[in-house]
Amino acid sequence: MSHMSSANDQADPIHSVSPQRGGHIRSFVLRQGRVSDAQRRFHDQGMPRWGIPYQPVTLDLDEVFGRSANRILEIGCGMGETTAVIAAAHPQNDYLGIEVHTPGVGSLLKEIATRELTNLRLIQHDAVEVLRDMIAPGSLSGIHVFFPDPWPKKRQQKRRLIQPEFVSLLAARLAPGGYLHCATDWHDYADQMLDVLSAEAMLENMARDFTPRPPYRPQTKFESRGLKLGHGVWDVMFRRRRGS
Repeated sequence: MSHMSSANDQADPIHSVSPQRGGHIRSFVLRQGRVSDAQRRFHDQGMPRWGIPYQPVTLDLDEVFGRSANRILEIGCGMGETTAVIAAAHPQNDYLGIEVHTPGVGSLLKEIATRELTNLRLIQHDAVEVLRDMIAPGSLSGIHVFFPDPWPKKRQQKRRLIQPEFVSLLAARLAPGGYLHCATDWHDYADQMLDVLSAEAMLENMARDFTPRPPYRPQTKFESRGLKLGHGVWDVMFRRRRGS
């Protein structure tokens, strides 16, 4: 989900609110908002330890994590609880989170510190540029895109993250057999996700259409509350075709 950004955004790694940068439409806007003292402290102390600065150079993930393992990328970590729970439950995998909003980055860095996670790193930057410039083709075992900003108004929908060009980029970064897992609580966005992913030649659906929530994706408090109110949540899972 999208989160509020700092009122002191001039101190943040990303501060432009321009909807278009680097040749693509941004799927987020950094809004004025409050960063708590704790979030700022964990952000400032944690980024040098667990943060990776954006630079247009391909990452050596074996060097970043100090080992060879399956690598899962999460785009839009929100406040980080889901990301941390998944990483803690699967120590055999390495996780790389991308989040632009400072409160969420600070909260996730707190989770890394308190849980003593060694298999989670974070980049605070635009996901399109990170995928394009820093992640090698075929290097990821999985990609998570959980509850991206739905941009519900018709005129805003061009800013949704799941678009054909971006999905092609995601597919190219997956290893053959690697999976792409998206989830949303907006039905029309779920339909768009299903349509866009189905149209990507490198991908194949792992179900007939939508899939039940896999056990590894924890149910958030927000999601549980919505389900009790009768709101829907839709998961889609595709994988990169072998030989593609």
